[in-house]
Amino acid sequence: MYEKVWRYHTMATDSTNKLAAKEPYVTEFEASVRSVNGRGVRLDQTYFYPEGGGQPADSGTLDGIDVIDVQKRDGVIIHTLETEPGFEADEAVTGRIDEEFRTYCMRAHTASHLVYGAGRRLFVDPGYGGFDIGLEKVRLDFKTDLDPDDVNAITFERMVNEVVWDSRDITWDEMDSERARQRDDVIFNLTDNSEQSDTVRVVEIDEWDIAACGGTHVQNTNEAGPIAVLDVSNPGSDLVRVEYAVGPTAIQTRIDERKNAKRAADAMDTSVEDLSECATSLVQEKASLKEEIDQLHERLLEEHIETLAEEAVSKNGDDWIVGEVEGMGPNDVSERVRNLAGDAGDVIALTGVNGDSFLVVATTGEPDASEVVDDVTAEFDGGGGGGSTFAQGGGLDEEPATVVEYLREQP
Repeated sequence: MYEKVWRYHTMATDSTNKLAAKEPYVTEFEASVRSVNGRGVRLDQTYFYPEGGGQPADSGTLDGIDVIDVQKRDGVIIHTLETEPGFEADEAVTGRIDEEFRTYCMRAHTASHLVYGAGRRLFVDPGYGGFDIGLEKVRLDFKTDLDPDDVNAITFERMVNEVVWDSRDITWDEMDSERARQRDDVIFNLTDNSEQSDTVRVVEIDEWDIAACGGTHVQNTNEAGPIAVLDVSNPGSDLVRVEYAVGPTAIQTRIDERKNAKRAADAMDTSVEDLSECATSLVQEKASLKEEIDQLHERLLEEHIETLAEEAVSKNGDDWIVGEVEGMGPNDVSERVRNLAGDAGDVIALTGVNGDSFLVVATTGEPDASEVVDDVTAEFDGGGGGGSTFAQGGGLDEEPATVVEYLREQP
């Protein structure tokens, strides 16, 4: 195992922004203060990782004061403290990095290389589309025209966890930038000014992945811990997004899934092993029942309209069928009303309640269905619209019975 806390006290260096990535297991160090500006502190060296490249900033303390943000500005790392410090320039301070969060970021960033290595084997010449470490999950985007439905999360998860189990060594070192870019096997996962630098830091997982990357990583794949691939999706054109959790979060994710599967299996009086088959059967049964219910609704609606037709109102030579419907919304009656207009009556106007009162009107084109709806919504508020043969309105502030009475009595 590797020591988690090392102590360092060295002279000032020109590469303070690289120490965290170069020696990620250092979580306690000493440094000299170069400047203090309010709550912003600059050190002669630091092992705090500044936010960048999809990796969040380290947290921790400087001489016991909480570090709430770390940013690189114009090539200089600034530590933002929770309160203004009591120390001044040229004083010695002790920095302590939140070991738990640093370890999480090391695992998460290493896992991105494992996932990318899997993508290299699953996609044809994929590109790097972006990366972000969140508190609960991590995302990695590939530039590829492959449909994400062609590669599922289980495939990624099996591949990356096999590499974790293989305990492959992970190394990193500086490499000449031009030489690195000439190599086809080196992926550039960098979003900073690496293009302008003479050297780049290259991270390599033995016989799996090699990439130019400035993040913090573990030294062996088994330290990344289990990886749970949560989803593979398409967030935009020519992109495939892989979302995953690492370490304890990944373990808890799978535990929660197992618990939920067990609860679902118990509710359906089956085993977890047979849950998929049972769920499929229930979905098919539900679809069959819905179809049967839709057919019953259609029959009931037809019979209801036939009954209403016996009391049709004649207006300007047109037969108006007007009435209420219960237990149905506008979507339940719209299609059938369209089909019956002209056969059952010249005008069919049905009103009901779906949250608020609604009105559905179908005609042969004369009178205009939308004009009927406009007339009712002008009388009872609400809104609606449609065309000459079909229109509907909603949000009426009167009960359906009042709307029916109004339609029947209007000339």
